[in-house]
Amino acid sequence: MTASLVTTSLRIALVTAAPLALAAVGLVHPHGLSTSTAADWADLHILLLPLFPLLTLGLLVPLWHRPPPGIEGAATIAAWAGAFVYAAFYTGLDAVAGIAAGTAVEHAVAGADPGPLKRPLYEVGESLGQVGAYALICAVVAAAAALWPRHGARVLPGTTVLVAAGWSFVDSHIFWPRGVWTMCGFALGFALLAWATGSRSRRRPRTAG
Repeated sequence: MTASLVTTSLRIALVTAAPLALAAVGLVHPHGLSTSTAADWADLHILLLPLFPLLTLGLLVPLWHRPPPGIEGAATIAAWAGAFVYAAFYTGLDAVAGIAAGTAVEHAVAGADPGPLKRPLYEVGESLGQVGAYALICAVVAAAAALWPRHGARVLPGTTVLVAAGWSFVDSHIFWPRGVWTMCGFALGFALLAWATGSRSRRRPRTAG
């Protein structure tokens, strides 16, 4: 029992580290991109490049096993695929609307209006980010379907919190206040899911005869 509790605690610490770090970064994230914030804007999004993909640990840790045959295995693969799409496309948001836009505005001609420089990059970045956020929601739902046969209704609280956080994530990024609370929601949802799946399996062994 003690070993199981320690293992579950370590799992919770692992899956909540990234969203809590992102929430902390959100507290200092500039609320707008201008010539005065451009350097910080670009540097911050370079820092965020490895952090956003690590959100997927909250799903990969509970699904850390070979996909079994049948619906459970198909749902596991779907969750992995959704996590991959999220990581790829949301990284694109950071690269385009974060690093590229910040660098362009930072090196703009003095006195020039930064709007025409950043607007097209914002539009592309936001499109990429929305694809990533919706893919993450799909990954959460698929993960719940994969975990249900083994853990049953125990996965519902975490899944519910994660879907709500994912929906907020579509347009909140990590901007204070909603974006920061969204990241805290991810941390809570992943913790609940790690706790639920860290418990002993609900699946009963088959009996002969």
